[in-house]
Amino acid sequence: MLTLATLPPGFHDDPYPAYAALRERAPVCIQPDGSVILSRYDDLIRVYRDPRRFISDKRAVFGPKYGEGAPLYAHHTTSLVFNDPPLHTRVRKIMVGALTPRALARLRPGLEALVEGLLDRLEDRATPDLIADFASAIPVEIIGNLFDIPHGERGPLRDWSLAILGALEPVLTPDQHAAGNRAVVEFTALLRALADHRRRHPGDPETDVLTRLIAGDGEGRLTEAELYQNCIFILNAGHETTTNLIGNSLALLDRHRQARAALCADPALIAPAVEEVLRLESSNQFGNRLTAEAITLHGRAIPAGTDLHLCIGAANRDPRAFDDPDTFRPERQPNRHLAFGGGAHTCVGLTLARMEGQVALARFLARFPEYALADGAIRSNRVRFRGYTALPAILR
Repeated sequence: MLTLATLPPGFHDDPYPAYAALRERAPVCIQPDGSVILSRYDDLIRVYRDPRRFISDKRAVFGPKYGEGAPLYAHHTTSLVFNDPPLHTRVRKIMVGALTPRALARLRPGLEALVEGLLDRLEDRATPDLIADFASAIPVEIIGNLFDIPHGERGPLRDWSLAILGALEPVLTPDQHAAGNRAVVEFTALLRALADHRRRHPGDPETDVLTRLIAGDGEGRLTEAELYQNCIFILNAGHETTTNLIGNSLALLDRHRQARAALCADPALIAPAVEEVLRLESSNQFGNRLTAEAITLHGRAIPAGTDLHLCIGAANRDPRAFDDPDTFRPERQPNRHLAFGGGAHTCVGLTLARMEGQVALARFLARFPEYALADGAIRSNRVRFRGYTALPAILR
């Protein structure tokens, strides 16, 4: 069975045979460290819907992994995704208020202009990289705009994000550990300077996430640590997964030319196609919870305090939940995938991510309907996040 610490050959290119084996033969897959992989759709739904038995607080797990005094520990134990109420409730409420339909409607013209500008620049390159030159540039700008980060200071955001999220991988090298800690320190320094400036010169709280987070809500303000670490979380989460969504979409449509032709002929299929990419090639392959009490699942006893690896990539191809689950069907309806998690921790930025994916894909196909990937595609080779670090293409 799958052991996250020692992955089988070829896993990063195609993890789905291993996921299928988990679902059918080991739906409760105990790891050498005592943690457990869950891979069936209904089991993940059960976990997401029961925040009393399955908690998000990971201090007990991250202490040994990072060291309790490390910047990575401070970040990952304070950010929204690894916290339970009341902190989770307070931060989420503030963030949701900045991502209302009205706020997103204001963002859309800028997003469309950004995408068209990037496509203009792609035309001037013989073999552009659809990740560096397109997919990764979109969320960096959009999230940077939400925080009103000066354009001249956005350069390091992608590398910081990759280093910090990369530290969530099951196994870390000393270099990865050091890079993650350094990224948290440098990111925090940028945010501290931005926050100091924003306190003196507040932005529009309807569109400026940093101004909203600084102001807090009726229940009080965030501490300095809560403020900076949740800003880092929002910037990272909004960047990595959206980059993967756009890159995975373009890679899938290169392999499925008939489906691509259908999308070009009928742009109304773009929205369900994005959902199908999220299901079939989930940007986030794993989530996590901790058991707050002992449970029994599929006849296996799971003690309290067990770290659960929720295999979203496996659950989204579970034949118990989806017909013909390994086939790319852009028109699939309904499509109740778990790419954005579920329950109280459903991704707060899911509507923004969908909008970015839909606009990017629609505008790209309108401009380059006959693109083809070139040699040199590079997988990110990560367990938790699935995407590409390079995706060269020939556009015409």
